[in-house]
Amino acid sequence: MIKISITDDHPLILNGLESIIQRQNNMELCGSYRNGTELLEGLKKTLPDVLMLDIQMPGQQGDELAKIVSRLYPSVKMVALTNLDTVYHIKNMLQQGVLGYVLKTAPEAEIVAAIHAVNSGKSFLADELKDKVLRHTISSAQTFPEELVLTRREKEILQLVATNQTSQDIADKLFLSKRTVDHHRNNLLLKLGVKNAAALIKKAIDMGLID
Repeated sequence: MIKISITDDHPLILNGLESIIQRQNNMELCGSYRNGTELLEGLKKTLPDVLMLDIQMPGQQGDELAKIVSRLYPSVKMVALTNLDTVYHIKNMLQQGVLGYVLKTAPEAEIVAAIHAVNSGKSFLADELKDKVLRHTISSAQTFPEELVLTRREKEILQLVATNQTSQDIADKLFLSKRTVDHHRNNLLLKLGVKNAAALIKKAIDMGLID
């Protein structure tokens, strides 16, 4: 029997996943959480074999939680469950110890296959996501041979810059000062070797940092 926990802040997603698990003869739901705080408290009491983890939630984000779970509970296999299909998010979650990456629009059979794969210690990506990562990897290797290192906060701000939000908008969203956001934006311009936000977004997309 595969013990499974789910973390997602949307009740409809939680209910849908619970129904999928309940229909499987060899799966058992052992935890259902709405945010990172509930998850970390729940894991102190009950460890699943597989953790289904949303990427975007209030408070701690999925990549932060994945890193914590990997460090504290290395036996727990994780599947990222999300609406985000960008190469940046896929690579970021895999780097934090996640073995599977599944879109919330995936059919039930794909979700079940992902659970079985990671429970066996194997990685799982749908074919279209594998192709997307491969294309970006080849393109990035040809155009940008050197590894670019961004901090977690820089990655977070880069994603928001890509949605055309101003520094003040980003500051309000992340509870930072505008001066701090401007500092991170300037660092991003320097690291990517560009002079303005438009060029920053274009180069970040070319490098697979955003999509």
